[in-house]
Amino acid sequence: MGILTSRALRALERFNSAYPWDHNAHYHRWILRQLPRRFGRALDVGSGSGDLARLLAGRAAAVKGIDADPVITARARELTPAGLPVTFTVADAIADFPDETYDVITCVATVHHLPFTSSLTRFRRHLAPGGTLVIVGLARPRTPVDHFLGAVAVPANAAVGWLKNKGRRSPRPVSMTAPTRPEDMSYDDIVREARAVLPGARMRRRLFWRYTLVWRQG
Repeated sequence: MGILTSRALRALERFNSAYPWDHNAHYHRWILRQLPRRFGRALDVGSGSGDLARLLAGRAAAVKGIDADPVITARARELTPAGLPVTFTVADAIADFPDETYDVITCVATVHHLPFTSSLTRFRRHLAPGGTLVIVGLARPRTPVDHFLGAVAVPANAAVGWLKNKGRRSPRPVSMTAPTRPEDMSYDDIVREARAVLPGARMRRRLFWRYTLVWRQG
């Protein structure tokens, strides 16, 4: 049985490599639905190849994307049409956090790279009154619910990859070439620490190994 399982996992890995898709981009449209139709300044923390920042630019007066990786930041600049109100900066999200305040702060698959509680505190400090913080994050599975959602996501992940690529083998999207690291906090720990810093934050487990957090500055 172990051999069959190992073979199945290897086959699934080959399939997913042939039909890749960006799990983070899957949530971009959902993020936009949490935001006002128009707003002033936005900050995207961990902006990667800039896909979300460019979407935010359709509603914002100005968008700043920051990322610690100079290679992916250079690609974000190359992919951004001239005239869009977006700038991309190589910056450490803790040591080099921008001084301004923002009407919207987004952070997708990045906060687990950072000191969690101090990062949320910094986001809150730089969010303008009435502003919105949206996080899509990763948590380490520990509970039966976590493992159940992970199991459900496995066949769904393969099906979505096939559909998004229209059944054709494809290279990885540019957005999937940024450096990654494994998550180290459980969802329950994340909820406890987040609500201590951001009272009233709306949090939810999501499919495809993600959770979401939405908080509005009073």
